[in-house]
Amino acid sequence: MQTSFTPAQLADPDTRESNTILRSCVHCGFCTATCPTFVLLGDELDSPRGRIYLIKDMLEGGKPATEQVVRHVDRCLSCLSCMTTCPSGVNYMHLVDHARNYIERTYIRPWPERMLRRALGVLLPYPRRFRMAMRAAALARPLRGLVPGRSMTAKRLRAMLALAPTSLPKSGNMQGPQVHRAKGQRRGRVALLTGCAQKVLAPSINEATIRLLTRMGLDVVVTAEQGCCGALNHHMGQHDAAMALMRGNIEAWTREMEGEGLDAIVINASGCGTTVKDYGFMCRTESGDLPAKAAAVSALAKDISEVLVQFGYAPTRPPTGLDVAYHAACSLQHGQKITAAPKQLLAKAGFHVREPAEPHICCGSAGTYNLLQPEIASQLRTRKLENLRRTGARVVAGGNIGCLTQLSGEGGLPAVHTVELLDWMAGGPRPAGMPAPSES
Repeated sequence: MQTSFTPAQLADPDTRESNTILRSCVHCGFCTATCPTFVLLGDELDSPRGRIYLIKDMLEGGKPATEQVVRHVDRCLSCLSCMTTCPSGVNYMHLVDHARNYIERTYIRPWPERMLRRALGVLLPYPRRFRMAMRAAALARPLRGLVPGRSMTAKRLRAMLALAPTSLPKSGNMQGPQVHRAKGQRRGRVALLTGCAQKVLAPSINEATIRLLTRMGLDVVVTAEQGCCGALNHHMGQHDAAMALMRGNIEAWTREMEGEGLDAIVINASGCGTTVKDYGFMCRTESGDLPAKAAAVSALAKDISEVLVQFGYAPTRPPTGLDVAYHAACSLQHGQKITAAPKQLLAKAGFHVREPAEPHICCGSAGTYNLLQPEIASQLRTRKLENLRRTGARVVAGGNIGCLTQLSGEGGLPAVHTVELLDWMAGGPRPAGMPAPSES
């Protein structure tokens, strides 16, 4: 693709990077076949190739984003399926992230949308605030059918209330700042990102991770200073808020690395993992020693499945023979290129792994996407659930809290984190929400 950025524009490191990405695109269109929004809507502008043209014109023109550009970029799930398909190696992730940042700086959204996005940005990344918001939403949930109108604001409000759980699980003390000591011979030391929404919606995931890793001989460090990875703000174009969260995590983990040392930074929410593994890139232009620290953190970041393979996970219970449908989270298969390890671990634990049709297509969660684009998200959820049900499995395993929440909601399927099943087969408790043995 030919570009015509001026030397002044190319002096900006983000524009310079986007120029390189744009020039690598050869217009082949392979990405359209695997893009969820193009598959659903059939609009070229709702495909990666179409968005690339829109972003190119926007950035080259140097003018405020238009409503058309914003509409089609907002519809992008950032599922990154296009990057798996692309034969030219176009880094669409960095391009669309730059576009979103540019949009937030130059485009004035309608006030209801500004308020909603601002609320999501200050609530979701902070567990205490998020818990209070979920409690309020649970009280209002029965009234969601009374929200009037067909506007996007009304649809978003109804979607938010529908996704709110009727009750929240109790959060024990395992997720708090501390060091969980290895059981038996110590084999290593890792830090665990406990996350933000996951701490509230499913603390059992972190608890299962800690139990399993300590049984495998690993000290697990939960640092006091860590917080949200920054992905939620980052993907809404809220650059400064995202960078503040990233800096806090980087400094917290750097202190552990320079202290007793770390063998890995374990992440059990694949959306967070994709972001933390990209800290080095996102902080490349920061001042001082932050770029070097960020790169070191990214190099140590590993999905829980990678760590379990590295340290030799082994079950201790006899196999159940349970059929489990494996849902490949987009951020894991496309963002981190981890495809085989979770399925191999589930099979090793004695489960019969079933793979649905169209595993590359997003479930529609995508961070805050199911709140901001509820109609498209609902269509993708329905499509994904139909494919999962066709496997005949009664339980879905996945590696991302957003996907699990999306799939297990009203009218969905029991969905649990892969690590919860692996912990169960290695001596931990049976995951909550699974069908009874007679039903499975």
